[in-house]
Amino acid sequence: MIEHIVLFKWQESASPEAIATAIAALQNLKGKIPAIVDLSCGENFSDRARGYTHGLTVRFRDRAGLEAYQPHPLHHDIVQNLIKPIVAEVLAVDYEF
Repeated sequence: MIEHIVLFKWQESASPEAIATAIAALQNLKGKIPAIVDLSCGENFSDRARGYTHGLTVRFRDRAGLEAYQPHPLHHDIVQNLIKPIVAEVLAVDYEF
């Protein structure tokens, strides 16, 4: 199994509505991209996040699933149109277990 973890730090000018739209779009990917085994996304409540306010975790059966997810048109559209315009920093980690 592959775990794909992404943390988001938004631009100060990002509106709560724009952030909510991006997060909802990510949440809606589950069931729409065949390679996704499980997906969760939400707002941080920890005081240890160093400014990262939202996280995404996507699980795949194998590396091929992750490789298919990255360029998938639905994922690409969300990244380009909803995330990139408002994101300040992204931290991603992928690991196999």
